[in-house]
Amino acid sequence: MTTLETLLSDPDTVGVWNLIPERSTIAFRTKNMWGLMSVTGQFTEFSGDGQLTRKGAVFGRVDIQAASLRTGIRRRDEHLRSADFFDVEHFPEISVVVTGLQPTTDGGADLRASFTVKGITASLPLPVTITELADGSVRISGTTQVDRAQFGLGWNKLNMIAKTTTASADVIFVRAP
Repeated sequence: MTTLETLLSDPDTVGVWNLIPERSTIAFRTKNMWGLMSVTGQFTEFSGDGQLTRKGAVFGRVDIQAASLRTGIRRRDEHLRSADFFDVEHFPEISVVVTGLQPTTDGGADLRASFTVKGITASLPLPVTITELADGSVRISGTTQVDRAQFGLGWNKLNMIAKTTTASADVIFVRAP
């Protein structure tokens, strides 16, 4: 297994890397019913790419189609797509833009990232693990807490929904040809 420091300094890793949606997952989990029930969901349509420069700088972007969210319950999905939550008619994409990476002492990294949801952009901490896989692809896995109200997702009838949602990603990138 290649270390993160080796990946960042290897001249063969310099260039553009493309996200492979078929091998990746972008998901969320939130507490509902006053914390008694967890609601999980996934976004099924997304794309992205990243770039590693000769100096080890990292940049990237992932665009998520908000209407592609799936929780397994059609009526709940429709409500989440409505103006009460994601308002997919007016804000069809959620984006994550990475502008840098700082290796951590545990072999992981902290990404400098901004999230845009419903036209609202904010920086969020994004701790990740980065692993080179046997086929030469790179897996980036991370989880962060999102304050729903910060992005205009504050609908909360009877205070049933937790204030924060856990967003997670396990994404695979391959070197562009």
